[in-house]
Amino acid sequence: MDNRSFLVFERIVKGFSGVVVLNQVSFRVNRGEVHAIVGENGAGKSTLMKILAGVYPYGEYSGSVMFKGVEQHNRDTKQAEQAGISIIYQELELIPNMTVCENIFLGNEPETHGVIDYNCMRNESIKILQQLKSSISPDIPVEMLSVGQQQIVAIAKAISKNVEVIIFDEPTSALPDSDALILFDIIRSLKNDGITCLYISHKINRVLEISDTITVLRDGKSIITAPRREFDEHLIIKHMVGRDLTEQYPRKEHFPSNIVMEVRDLSVFDPAISKVLVDHVSFTVKKGEILGFAGLMGAGRTELFMGLFGAYERYEISGTVFIHGQKINIHKPYDAIKKGIGLVVEDRKERGLVMCMDIIRNSTLANIPNMVSWFRQIDSNKEIRETETYAKKLSLKYSGLEQLVQNLSGGNQQKVVIAKSLMTKPDVLILDEPTRGIDVKAKHDIYEIMNDLIDQGVAIVMISSELSEVIGMADRILVMCEGRLTGELSYTEATQERIMQYATASI
Repeated sequence: MDNRSFLVFERIVKGFSGVVVLNQVSFRVNRGEVHAIVGENGAGKSTLMKILAGVYPYGEYSGSVMFKGVEQHNRDTKQAEQAGISIIYQELELIPNMTVCENIFLGNEPETHGVIDYNCMRNESIKILQQLKSSISPDIPVEMLSVGQQQIVAIAKAISKNVEVIIFDEPTSALPDSDALILFDIIRSLKNDGITCLYISHKINRVLEISDTITVLRDGKSIITAPRREFDEHLIIKHMVGRDLTEQYPRKEHFPSNIVMEVRDLSVFDPAISKVLVDHVSFTVKKGEILGFAGLMGAGRTELFMGLFGAYERYEISGTVFIHGQKINIHKPYDAIKKGIGLVVEDRKERGLVMCMDIIRNSTLANIPNMVSWFRQIDSNKEIRETETYAKKLSLKYSGLEQLVQNLSGGNQQKVVIAKSLMTKPDVLILDEPTRGIDVKAKHDIYEIMNDLIDQGVAIVMISSELSEVIGMADRILVMCEGRLTGELSYTEATQERIMQYATASI
């Protein structure tokens, strides 16, 4: 069999509720290669991979998937795995309180005389982990592992089923760079063992680093498939969005005026572990400016603003907050919202959205008191009008306002979270990792929204782990290390090197 015919997608069409998300997708994957699939959120990447993995069974789509010359009629993921195809999701499907070896062989346990053979399971787990050059103990509960180590367990689980194709869906989105490098070494090792790796990611620099071949999807269509050597970052982005994005960061000249919010000596203490998470932090933010907060993971940026917002019940918060020169008391998020502070949280799925609710309910959740009619009931018409207004302002893409947010792309989910905060008409909007896990075009949309808000006089605080993003969008940058402020830079002074010096307290 020709290696180029190893895996073939032919005219795949798939829709949900009348909305076509895959439209005549066709391309080939070679045996033993790392094949990256990139595109905006909503381009159809994950849907296509779920068809391959049996999540969306044969009969729910049109077109054909040919694997080793045989058309796949997989009815579920188990049938796909039996055929030799496995998927590793961004949110790993492991059982936290079970051991590593139990997770690796879950549902596929070796048996002797009808009884699970734990010695065999443990020994086979050790062999697979050694194959992955990992020293993880097979006896440790998965909940005690780092995210990077858990990902290795998920890969070991796939290998235990003797698959020939492994799909990696956004594998590095939650990983620090050190763990991402380990993952890349593992993927290269799998490739050398003849396993074909399909790699989905928004991080174009990592796609260029790891892939042999790249396929770009746009609006549910396959745009181009070509060897990695034919691409650079600019060309991938151009194919993804269908045009040139002239500026990655559309900076506008801002003219900050009066101080809107002042924070004095804010501290956050966790009594459960007797640890100071934020240590006497003071700063101001002005009307019409973007104030960036940079720092390494664990620096205390999220804890600072969750504490300020009243979102921590079990932590001890001290310090003083002033809005327009007046001292305010914040004991819970509702207090912060009433005083003109909005927060777009770091984890939109866990804290920012109710995934099983629709766009309307999610958008109005923080503004329920203003949605009540004279009869002390929710005014549904007002909810719809307000949601429509902000959906239009934010260029939200949806099939209907009753659409569940779990069915939106990541970028559009983020816009719903922002809409929820904007409905409260904040004077200060705190954005914690506002572009994490969304594609290039959606990021650009968020940046333009930020510029529009600045033009309206809103003060923005942006927390970001992407240094280029902080430098590209912020007017001033404050840097934190181990719970303390260690530096302040204007955007004209800021470089990644200087920020990292402050972030590691090496100045």
